[in-house]
Amino acid sequence: MEIILKTDITGVGYKNDIVSVKPGYGRNYLIPQGFAVMATPSNKKVVAENVRQAAHKVEKIKNDALALAEQIGDLKLTLIAKAGESGKIFGRVTNTQIADALREKGFDIDRKKITIEDVKTLGEYQATLDLHKEVKHQVTVEVAGEIVLQA
Repeated sequence: MEIILKTDITGVGYKNDIVSVKPGYGRNYLIPQGFAVMATPSNKKVVAENVRQAAHKVEKIKNDALALAEQIGDLKLTLIAKAGESGKIFGRVTNTQIADALREKGFDIDRKKITIEDVKTLGEYQATLDLHKEVKHQVTVEVAGEIVLQA
């Protein structure tokens, strides 16, 4: 089933994309929630016209995302986590913690736009910032430990 997305959906696509999804997902979730509309010929024409008219705005948003990526540059974030003697951390490092660390550095990035692999031990990891559908930026996250000795 082909649909036109009205908003960015992680793992599916971005706003104004025409994507194929399973019929149940489209009919029972995306369309009733207002996240998508059916990809009829008339809806496709409307979206094409809207995209054409908004092209200069999209270019400005992309340039802003590129400028933000340039500002962030090779930023290295350090997060403190409690860990055992072996270096395995208690709990986990989340994208919310990374978003807070970026906010402290002066970059306001939504936590939903940050992905990081599963962090289980101390060390360095790469987090991906999804600044725009064409602009992805890597940030180094160092997980430093606060060793907790067990009695």
